Amino acid sequence: MASFIIEGGCRLSGEITPQGAKNEALQIICAVLLTPEEVVIENIPDILDINNLIALLCDMGVETKRINEGTWSFKAENIDLEYLESPEFIKKSSSLRGSVMIVGPLLARFGRALLPKPGGDKIGRRRLDTHFVGMQKLGADFSYDKDRQLYEITKETLKGTYMLLDEASVTGTANIVMTAVLAEGKTTIYNAACEPYLQQLCKMLNSMGADITGVGSNLLHINGVNKLSGTKHRILPDMIEIGSFIGMAAMTGSEITIKNVCYDELGMIPDIFRRLGIKLERRNDDIFIPAQAAYEIDTFIDGSILTVSDAPWPGFTPDLLSVILVVATQAKGSVLIHQKMFESRLFFVDKLIDMGAQIILCDPHRATVIGTGKRTMRATTMTSPDIRAGIALLIAAMCAEGKSTIHNIEQIDRGYQNIDIRLNQLGANILRMT
Repeated sequence: MASFIIEGGCRLSGEITPQGAKNEALQIICAVLLTPEEVVIENIPDILDINNLIALLCDMGVETKRINEGTWSFKAENIDLEYLESPEFIKKSSSLRGSVMIVGPLLARFGRALLPKPGGDKIGRRRLDTHFVGMQKLGADFSYDKDRQLYEITKETLKGTYMLLDEASVTGTANIVMTAVLAEGKTTIYNAACEPYLQQLCKMLNSMGADITGVGSNLLHINGVNKLSGTKHRILPDMIEIGSFIGMAAMTGSEITIKNVCYDELGMIPDIFRRLGIKLERRNDDIFIPAQAAYEIDTFIDGSILTVSDAPWPGFTPDLLSVILVVATQAKGSVLIHQKMFESRLFFVDKLIDMGAQIILCDPHRATVIGTGKRTMRATTMTSPDIRAGIALLIAAMCAEGKSTIHNIEQIDRGYQNIDIRLNQLGANILRMT
């Protein structure tokens, strides 16, 4: 198990470019299974979850080639369906949450898919009902092997239909869309997710010959086609990493520029940070954050305490609430953080309390942060429970006085590319110990 040793109190300075979006890459890479032709994808982040997914596809028979840094070629011409029965596939796919999104493409193109219970972050229940019910409505049959904890999904013929999703699940919508593009007839999906990464998937599929309309709304129409062709696609910058860098600059009183952020795709993210009192400005497609000695949390118009909560797009992304929470600890004022989607994502706050933060954990979904406006975090030793809490703890350690240690940084590596190297180039003091 690797660890970070962080010397707090270092000011950052300079420019940093965000990596490609992890959440988009997981969908886009799975979509290459829909065609036997070559698909080239640019701006793929070099992180653990993505590398594990590429390795899994390679084991399944996908020809993969790294063209240059961030650019890969995929050709899913000869897929070994028998490999799906192997203990090796079951072990690898069960440890990777993103493996759930190979089901739609395999079902659509080959009529059969196997899925172990997927792993990933331990942040509470992450049910798969939306995925499975949507595919069942398209004509898929499901069976579950309790002994192997393995789902088998098969179909004779997939037929388009109307469906109203019970939740606007991003991965659920992506899986259903990838299933429906090769189904017979027309599929209408209401209450579909409309995040930029889902829009990117739909645009890529259309460039491959799919017929999807309503992209960017919660009402998608998909006319099924017989086959899809190859294409070239570029992944957006990671909005979660962009938000993490904004919070990091504020917490450390640093002046940095975040380059090439695709600002128009960031939704509410800049405004939520502004409501915490953080100054930032758009410069073309970059974000400039000036050094601030202090920042003060806004209130609602009637003077009541500000609440920041997650919601489906265009609401605020749940993946940044951990960062918002830790940034608020050093602000002046109070804020209620309401994490609606996952009941275990706020449990890392005990580490922040140990560091001197004033936080009341109201219940598994809500925490009240009382900021004093004074940078008084203390160094400590902690363990990263998941990707997003991990980066929040790293930000806290960079702000704290003294030397902190974070164990289990493999969780951070799952979502952030060479984060220690890139931040050290800005002036941080982070040592990786293996």
